[in-house]
Amino acid sequence: MKMTFELGKAPAMTQDQIARLDALAKMPDSKIDYTDIPKMTDEDFQNMVLNPWYKPKKVQVTARLDSDIVAWLRRNGKGYQTRLNAILKRVMLEDIKTQRAVY
Repeated sequence: MKMTFELGKAPAMTQDQIARLDALAKMPDSKIDYTDIPKMTDEDFQNMVLNPWYKPKKVQVTARLDSDIVAWLRRNGKGYQTRLNAILKRVMLEDIKTQRAVY
């Protein structure tokens, strides 16, 4: 079955659809048939990339940074907090990549 609709304007679910979803939610995992889903390999996981449309929620924090770091971030003007976030994101992703087995 294929449905198309305008983003953000999906039709409301029918009572039958809601009932089917409720039944699935109550079903134990052991009863779910996964035979039509290919098993993922370690190589699949190594080649995964983050969803490019994913926008994590921003959280306001207070941090004490060395003055030379703040000056360096601000040297290009407005947007230093965004630059700091990008630097931290890059370091975080590299750290995650090197510690894949943790998952």
